[in-house]
Amino acid sequence: MKITNTKIPDVKFIEPQVFGDSRGYFYESFNQSKFQGFTGLDVNFVQDNHSKSDRGVLRGLHYQIEQSQGKLVRVSRGKVFDVVVDIRKSSPSFGQWVGEILSADNFRQLWVPAGFAHGFLVLEDGTEFLYKTTDFYAPEHERTIQWNDTELAIDWPLDDIQVRLSDKDQRGTSFTDAETFT
Repeated sequence: MKITNTKIPDVKFIEPQVFGDSRGYFYESFNQSKFQGFTGLDVNFVQDNHSKSDRGVLRGLHYQIEQSQGKLVRVSRGKVFDVVVDIRKSSPSFGQWVGEILSADNFRQLWVPAGFAHGFLVLEDGTEFLYKTTDFYAPEHERTIQWNDTELAIDWPLDDIQVRLSDKDQRGTSFTDAETFT
């Protein structure tokens, strides 16, 4: 397992060791002891989520203002552009974002700490996205920041993609008006 800090040090890329041969491959997608040893984080995952989406679907930028969730995310089929935004006012990286391609082919995972908004743009049809969370889903505490907020200026790889949003995501608030963490 290889852990790499991003430009926001609390957000980490995780690359598992993949063992492959002519039959296919095997890798350990999560090991509590190794995760804690490599990151120094003692987290308890309480819920696993799995979504399937087609190209152009954009989910996010989501977070829970209470029952804040840390997330360990990965793609088991297809490819996404995954984005994390620091929304902790006391952080030196407040308002900054990290974006990276996660795919079934690169096996990369991303650790998204509590206090961050998260979203992803699906780049291939039939993409399956999985994430472990450190707290339960609480819809009454869920918030959404506009994916295309001008202040955040996220460089989504849109090329010829027509973005498809849920009703909830279409109603997202601006970063300036969003509830944030201290």
